[in-house]
Amino acid sequence: MSPEGSPPGRANVLVVEDDDRIRAALRLALGDEGYSVHDVADAETALERLRESPPDLVLVDIMLPGMSGLDLCHQLRRTSDVPIIIVTARDDSHDVVAGLEAGADDYVTKPFVFKELAARIRALLRRTRPPAAEPSRLRFGDLVVSVEAGTVTRGEEVVDLTRTEFLLLCELIDNPRRILSREQLLASVWGYDYYGDGRIVDAHIGRLRKKIEPDPSSPRYVTTVRGLGYKFVPGPG
Repeated sequence: MSPEGSPPGRANVLVVEDDDRIRAALRLALGDEGYSVHDVADAETALERLRESPPDLVLVDIMLPGMSGLDLCHQLRRTSDVPIIIVTARDDSHDVVAGLEAGADDYVTKPFVFKELAARIRALLRRTRPPAAEPSRLRFGDLVVSVEAGTVTRGEEVVDLTRTEFLLLCELIDNPRRILSREQLLASVWGYDYYGDGRIVDAHIGRLRKKIEPDPSSPRYVTTVRGLGYKFVPGPG
């Protein structure tokens, strides 16, 4: 998250996939989700890229020409703790177990849904992000969010948020002025394996506004973009 609403750095994702069409589709889809994407077709090139410019996360297809995706995971884990998601061609428990034992943090199976994949990436980056990388206090006018302490104050008053409300607020703050759809918020806050009704997001947004907004009927921070979703407005500009 960025203090005072400055745009957060774009997470760098390295895609290792030998299928040109899938690689191009991933580049476009993940780029639309706000990631900076680099892609290579084999493990050897991936290792070179990793040495030159370490990414924030690696997406690796198990079936690669030459060195396999599993071997690549083993190589990476010798020197790096970069988050890894493996891609398998089928939901094969052997492939999944082998990938996780090789050091992968998560997996997806082909054919995958791009939004689900993006949600898994967000969840993994959030889980593995070092606490020290986060500013301890974010101030937006009279609203102060203490990330590590998990507390929010407005003026001199402590705002009593539920865990879900706090995570929802943090997700919005983490994407200042970016429109987040109900589906994106369900995936990132409730979890990528949660298949719920988008109306639960509306209900939590309503409760959140009542607690943090000076005037909930005319929101200053959490605004609605009709037909698209919600966004956090940290201040003027």
